[in-house]
Amino acid sequence: MLLIPAIDLKDGQCVQLKQGALDSASIYSDDPAAMARRWIDAGARRIHVVDLDGAFAGEPVNGSLVAAIVDAAGDVPVQLGGGIRTLDAVRACLDMGVEQAILGTAAIENRELLAEAASTFANRIILGIDARDGRAATRGWDATTGVDAYELAREVAGLPLHAIVFTDIARDGMLTGVNVPATGRMLAAAAVPVVASGGVRSLDDLAALAPMKDGLLGAISGSALYEGTLDFAAGQALLDDA
Repeated sequence: MLLIPAIDLKDGQCVQLKQGALDSASIYSDDPAAMARRWIDAGARRIHVVDLDGAFAGEPVNGSLVAAIVDAAGDVPVQLGGGIRTLDAVRACLDMGVEQAILGTAAIENRELLAEAASTFANRIILGIDARDGRAATRGWDATTGVDAYELAREVAGLPLHAIVFTDIARDGMLTGVNVPATGRMLAAAAVPVVASGGVRSLDDLAALAPMKDGLLGAISGSALYEGTLDFAAGQALLDDA
C-alpha cells in the first residue's frame, strides 16, 4: 500500500481545498515541482496531481506545471486528474509523461469515452469516483448526479482500468478521519484496486485502512501532510509494515 501525496494546482500554486470549495483554498507553495521533489525525497513512490483550474474550466489548464512536476518526479509515477474530458486530452496528458490519467466527470457523463480510453490506453486510466452521500459528483464537484458511486464501480468491472480513486467529498480537506466503511463498500464493489481519498488525518487513519491491503492500492493525503498532522515517512512505514 502506498501513501500518495496530493499536489493540487490552482493559479500556479500548490493548494488544498475544503470539500472542493475554491474559496477555501490554503496555499502551501508557489513551486509545485519543488513540492513534488520534497515528497519524493521523503520516500513517495507515486504522486497525485489535480488540475483544479482544469476541473472547473472543463479542460486541462496547467500543462506546463504538470510537465515540470513530471520532470521533477523522474521515475516516480504521476497520476493526473482535472479537466481531462476527451480522448485527445488523455493522449496529451500521457504524452507529457503522466503515468495514469484520471477520468471523473468525463467517465460519468460519457461511459463510451471511458470505455474507449481504457481500451486504447490499457492500465493507464484511473476512474475517479468523487462521492457525496454515496452519489457521484462532477464538474469540480459542483454538481451531484443521481449515479450511485458503488453501482458505477460494478458497472465498469470489465474495463482494463488501473484503479479507482474513491473520494469522500464531505471529508476531503477537513482532517476529520477517513471514511472506512464507505471505502470498504467501494472495495467490495470494485474489480480493480482502489485508492482511498478524503479525510486522512493521522497514522490512526492509515492503521484503519491497513487491513484492506489486499484491495487497496493506497491512500491519498493532502492537508494532513501539509499541516503536519501526518508525517510522510512514518505513514509509509506503517503501510509497509502492514
